Amino acid sequence: MKRKTITKKRSVCVLAAGFFACAALLNPFAAGSEKVLADEQVPSIYTNEMVPAAQASQRPIAVMMPTDKKAQPSYGIGNAKILYEIMEEGEMSRQMAIIDNWQGLDRIGNIRSCRDYYISLATEWDPILVHVGGVYYMKDRISAPDINNLSGTREYGTGGEAPGSGYFFRVSDRKAPHNAYISSEGITNACSELGYSLSVRPEYYNASHFLFAEGVNSLEQYAAAVPGNTIDLSNIFTYTKSSFTYNPETGLYAKNLHGGPQTDGLTGQQLTFANVIIQNTKWSKRDAKGYLAFQTIDSTGDGYYFTRGRGIHITWKKTSDYSPTKYYDDNGNEIQLNTGKTYIGVAQEGRAVSYS
Repeated sequence: MKRKTITKKRSVCVLAAGFFACAALLNPFAAGSEKVLADEQVPSIYTNEMVPAAQASQRPIAVMMPTDKKAQPSYGIGNAKILYEIMEEGEMSRQMAIIDNWQGLDRIGNIRSCRDYYISLATEWDPILVHVGGVYYMKDRISAPDINNLSGTREYGTGGEAPGSGYFFRVSDRKAPHNAYISSEGITNACSELGYSLSVRPEYYNASHFLFAEGVNSLEQYAAAVPGNTIDLSNIFTYTKSSFTYNPETGLYAKNLHGGPQTDGLTGQQLTFANVIIQNTKWSKRDAKGYLAFQTIDSTGDGYYFTRGRGIHITWKKTSDYSPTKYYDDNGNEIQLNTGKTYIGVAQEGRAVSYS
C-alpha cells in the first residue's frame, strides 16, 4: 500500500501535556465507584464491558466514514463502540464512528467530510473529531474553541483552517475521494502539536450516558414488544439499504450494507451490535443543493430500540450539545441497554423502520 501525505497547512498550538497526565483526576470512575477493581479495570461508558482505567480516561475519536459502495470496507470501523448513521444530501447516508480504543490502529478510514448535525451528536462524547472538510453550515460550530478537530483539508469546505492535515495520508489502491486515512500515531502527534488533551476534559465530559441492564434485557417484560429478528432500514437509508440480522447464538445483530455484510477492512469481520436504536428526528432541507438540517436537540422525538430479537417503541431527548441523548420506554423509564456495542440510526421523521 503506497501512501501519499496530504500536505495542507497545519495549525500550530502549544504542545499537549503527556498522554496520561492527570488521568486519575479525569477518570470518571476513579472515585466513589464500587465497580472499580483492584487491577484498575472499570466499566466502559460505551459498552459496559470492563476496560483498563487508562482507556476509560482517554478521549475517543469521532471519525466520519462513508457508506458509498465504492468506499467499502472502512478500516478501523469495527473498533467503534457507537456507530451513528445519518442521511446527507443526495439520498446518501454517512457514518460517524465513536472509537475509544483507537491507539495502535495504523489505518483509520477512509475519512470523509462532516456536517453540523454530526457535531451536536459527537460532542456528547467529548471526542477528537476526525474528518476531511465539511460544508459552510458548520462554520461557526467547527471553529468554536471547545471543538478539537483534525481535518484533512479546510474544515468547513469553503474556508477555515485544516488542523492536523499534515498527518492524513492517501493510498494508491483507491481513487479520491475514497482514499484519505489517518493512523493512531498521526492522531497522537497532531493532538500534541495542536495542544489537544488526549484525556477526557472534566469541563465538558459527561459520564452519564447509557443505562445498562444488570444482566440480560430480553424485552420480554414489555407486552407491546415487536419482533426484531430482522431490521430493515431501506426506507430510511434508500441508497445503502442498511439492515440487521439477529443471531440468537451470539445475541448480536450483524450489520449489512448494500445487500451484503458490512465488514472492517482491518479484520475482515462483519460489524455486530448488541443494541440497535432508531432515532426519529425532525429535519428540513436547507437549500437547492439539498443540504439537510436535523433537530438533534429535542424533547419530543421517538423511535425504536431493538435487542435480543425484540423491539420496543421509545422516546428520546437531548438538552444541549454536551448532554447525552437519553432514551425512554413508553412508561417513561430510561431503557436498559445490553452490554456491548450500539448502533444509532438517526432517521428523518416520516421514514419508517421495518422489522420482523
